[in-house]
Amino acid sequence: MCYNTRQSRKAKDLERYYERDRLLGEMPEDQELIYNSANGFAHPNMWIIPQERPNNFIPVKWGLIPKGNLGANADEYYKNSIRYGSGLNARSEKLFYSNQYAPSAFTRRCIIPVDGFFEPHTAKKNGKDFKIPFYFCRKNEAPISLAGIYAVTTDKLVTFTILTKEATPLFAKIHNKKNRRPVILNDEDIDTWLSNDLDQDEVNEVIYEDLPDEELNAYPISKDLYKRNGEADREDIIEKVEYEELEIDY
Repeated sequence: MCYNTRQSRKAKDLERYYERDRLLGEMPEDQELIYNSANGFAHPNMWIIPQERPNNFIPVKWGLIPKGNLGANADEYYKNSIRYGSGLNARSEKLFYSNQYAPSAFTRRCIIPVDGFFEPHTAKKNGKDFKIPFYFCRKNEAPISLAGIYAVTTDKLVTFTILTKEATPLFAKIHNKKNRRPVILNDEDIDTWLSNDLDQDEVNEVIYEDLPDEELNAYPISKDLYKRNGEADREDIIEKVEYEELEIDY
């Protein structure tokens, strides 16, 4: 599951790449949403491009709180839902059938622009499971456009989640316990994903035909990614690390 992402680009660079402008809301003009490693369980604000404002970026909290809940109770909601991933990811197979996701499926899809993201590989060390973090990014070094949905609480807090799907071969090899992958939009599907004209089959087609494995790099990095004291949020966290326990090609 996708619980850690990287977004080290400044907003002006994202504006240039996506040809969209920021809407800051209450965020100060000079504040940048930059993370070398954004830990989803800290529920950071991140840029999204929302379907309802497809020409803009807005800062939104990571961790979907479904419609009908109060944003003022966000901490309690996340605490109670942590066993289910605290709203960080949503299975795309349930997009049109879940009471949590279906209200957003047609009108509140979004794009989450990131440099890359992190997934664990489970190896064996002394007969026990041993997690090795991998970093995924595009071979052409362009931003990754993750597909997501968002919701608005009764008191107008906007939150989002990242859609996932069944693992493709690269992810099945690396993310070998969960066998999932985030939905990564092809560049030509960015505007399509934000369109109001898609029916259910067309939405599912964009998900199914997303960015192929061949356009991604993936390699192991430091286990410091899993430290929760902020040590992972540093520029060199994405440097490659060799592990003798690793028995797969990547």
